[in-house]
Amino acid sequence: MWRDSKELAIGQKEIHSFENHIYFLNHILNKQFQIDLALMDEQVVGMIAYNEREISQLYIHIDFQGIGIGQTLLEKVKAQSSGRLTLYTFEVNENAQRFYEKHGFEIIGRGHENEENLPDIQYEWKSKAIL
Repeated sequence: MWRDSKELAIGQKEIHSFENHIYFLNHILNKQFQIDLALMDEQVVGMIAYNEREISQLYIHIDFQGIGIGQTLLEKVKAQSSGRLTLYTFEVNENAQRFYEKHGFEIIGRGHENEENLPDIQYEWKSKAIL
């Protein structure tokens, strides 16, 4: 699910092997971030990795995009946040940009380095209580 969603979003094949992804999920990502899954009929249709200040990963199964799963995951994370969240998305991922901007995120930077060597955008969301 994660790999297919990412490949569709950025228009290139995943650079890491499936085994490396499993290792990353089980031994690296979960050390710094809580990981929540969205399930439908016992199938994983979405995932979000986050802490109180940052969203590291948000992917929705390609067959289940646009029906509110991402919004539900995002709203839960906002409610548990410190009132401010940052994240990065790839510049080529225009759907993600529209999604985040629709949900109150604003661009605060560009050009973060990543393994895919693609330009990206840094976003920030602030709770209305902080504004």
